[in-house]
Amino acid sequence: MTDRRPIVMGVVNVTPDSFSDGGMFADAGAAVAHGERLAADGADVLDVGGESTRPGASPVGEQEELRRVVPVVERLATQAGPRVSIDTTKVAVARAALQAGARIVNDVSAFRAAPEMAELVAASGASCCLMHMLGEPRTMQERPRYGDVVSEVKAFLEERLAFAVAEGVPEQRIWLDPGIGFGKTVEHNLELLRRLDEIVAIGRPVAVGTSRKRFIGQLTGRPEGERVAGTVATLVLAFERGASVVRVHDVAEAVDALTVAAATVTPGWTTSSTA
Repeated sequence: MTDRRPIVMGVVNVTPDSFSDGGMFADAGAAVAHGERLAADGADVLDVGGESTRPGASPVGEQEELRRVVPVVERLATQAGPRVSIDTTKVAVARAALQAGARIVNDVSAFRAAPEMAELVAASGASCCLMHMLGEPRTMQERPRYGDVVSEVKAFLEERLAFAVAEGVPEQRIWLDPGIGFGKTVEHNLELLRRLDEIVAIGRPVAVGTSRKRFIGQLTGRPEGERVAGTVATLVLAFERGASVVRVHDVAEAVDALTVAAATVTPGWTTSSTA
């Protein structure tokens, strides 16, 4: 565990059908304004996505995804703002976003959808996040099964890390994500959080995305818009188990909770504030 709070990725969905905020920021101007609000709330990274990866989601064509995300990336990727990440599995979309100023490729397929994505990331100097997903968004929640979910996810991430490095991506530019909610039951998600230290032991920064997800609703009975407290609980637990990055919709709440958590575990921590 680190004594610094994790990197906070703010979600900027430019989609009509994302599970939590679909349609709210489908217009480029609305998406940019939302990204700017997340930056003001303390986001370290703005993760821009133009294709929903919710369970059952339908794929989006390359041209449509480009139309959605490139104008948003161009306007958010400023010198003064947070780093911008592009959430995509398509090489053409990643390339255009990187040219527009993005610095991170967040690939939920871990370069399986397009193995040549690794070559693009290596050549561009970008960082990347490689995530575990069972199957694809349309099918991933159809009775997911594992022998030992943590061991299997860990083995998958180790294999994808090795692939990326073999393709020329420097290891220090790779994050790993166990894919909470991507082809997992409630029990699988809880076991991954409970034993997250085993994923951290791979040796790369681990990203965790639990924000407003269905398993929190199944545990609490809360609808999507009322899952902030449940999300924050998972983030603090993930931090305690070694997570280095969290991907969230509610940035201000995440920043506050993780700042307090980091201060709590840091001996001699002080502040000059009198508040």
